[in-house]
Amino acid sequence: MNPADQPGTPADEPATPVTSFDELDLPAALLRTLTEQGVREPFPIQAATVPSALAGRDVLGRGRTGSGKTLAFGLPLLVRTAGRRAEAKQPLALILVPTRELAQQVALALTPYAEAVGLRMATVVGGVSIGRQIAALRDGAEVVVATPGRLHDLIERKACRLGRVRITVLDEADQMCDMGFLPQVTEALDQVHPDGQRMLFSATLDRDVDELVQRYLHDPVVHSVDPSAGAVTTMAHHVLIVHGPDRYAVTTEIAARDGRVLLFLDTKHSVDLLTKHLRAHGVHAAALHSGKAQPQRTKTLAQFKSGAITALVATNVAARGLHIDDLDLVVNVDPPTDPKDYLHRAGRTARAGASGSVVTLVLSGQRRAMSELTAEAGIEPTVTKVRSGEEALSRITGAKAPSGRPLDGAAPRPKNTNEPFRGMGTSKGAPGGGRGGSGSSGGSGGSGGSGGKSRKSREAQKLAEARKAARVRRGR
Repeated sequence: MNPADQPGTPADEPATPVTSFDELDLPAALLRTLTEQGVREPFPIQAATVPSALAGRDVLGRGRTGSGKTLAFGLPLLVRTAGRRAEAKQPLALILVPTRELAQQVALALTPYAEAVGLRMATVVGGVSIGRQIAALRDGAEVVVATPGRLHDLIERKACRLGRVRITVLDEADQMCDMGFLPQVTEALDQVHPDGQRMLFSATLDRDVDELVQRYLHDPVVHSVDPSAGAVTTMAHHVLIVHGPDRYAVTTEIAARDGRVLLFLDTKHSVDLLTKHLRAHGVHAAALHSGKAQPQRTKTLAQFKSGAITALVATNVAARGLHIDDLDLVVNVDPPTDPKDYLHRAGRTARAGASGSVVTLVLSGQRRAMSELTAEAGIEPTVTKVRSGEEALSRITGAKAPSGRPLDGAAPRPKNTNEPFRGMGTSKGAPGGGRGGSGSSGGSGGSGGSGGKSRKSREAQKLAEARKAARVRRGR
């Protein structure tokens, strides 16, 4: 009998971690594919969890992003599904992830292994043609990688039925809860085979996922083997104190460095403003946020991975699950509002044993709040006052002056303007609000509408309220 026919059968004890893939009962085709993909030895999260998952146990695993979680759940899922054939619209295994980018990354990572054991995969995400996804499910796919919203749409259209799913994986479950997907996640879990195997993997295991664990995991094996981003010894943390009017030039010089950099901002509007500004000054920058169409997001990521784009300007949509080889610098142009957000942003660098730096730009008035946040995150950053053009800024970030040659035919803004970085939607001279104050990067522009309330003002007000709520959740 295929192991997947008895997915809920537990072993008496958690399986012993392994030191080599050869120690696992993996098909020869998978072992060959691992070698072809350059995967020599299991990462700690893989060594700890794969034996338990192969034995049919429910698994609750915590591993920092970049720790190898995809193969940790992917290999057992494929092994235990191999040999079975899906009927139309009825997958046999389901992987739920919070974002389109992560879904595509997981599917890309697992496709060679799925092909090696004769399994068909389908990726089900928003932002692209639902008709093609319906057709893929109708043709039959043993393994479906999905975001909760699009999966819900397909279930509503009766294009997907989950009753034959015997292995379900939740990856980055805490982010799915944070993004409001808990109803769609529980809807899916209520429809999969009741005796199926469930595996929940995340960079953090906190109260946000307790409901899922208690309701849907049966006597799970718990593995927490990787340090959080705050404990990674190859990751350097810096807080740079910048003067408000100089924030513009500091960010520009960092983005113009040799090598790639990932810049995080709070809002879609501020991401677009900064990207436009950087390109006007000769920096090969591109924007990534939820307002972009999926084909554009996919193209942007591919260009960043290849080096055609050197500065990726993004909201928190890029803070989870994305793997970029050899990315050695992450910059919080807007300080994160929550310790968990800081750690996930930081997790884009120093992955899989590589080294990297995380830099956060703050104004003098933001130092106290930033100190409290880093303490909660378990971070002890190096604090440095910097100005544009200084040696200290170049030493820490590799910053240099941009070429100044516009990439899109737009003339650069005058050097001393601070317009893109007044933030909070206030017009010049108006008081800033919240922790971001006037140093956040939301951009200003006119204050159209009644009482000077522009769209940017409303967006900034929502951001300030979110930051206040985050402080309340942390007990302040």
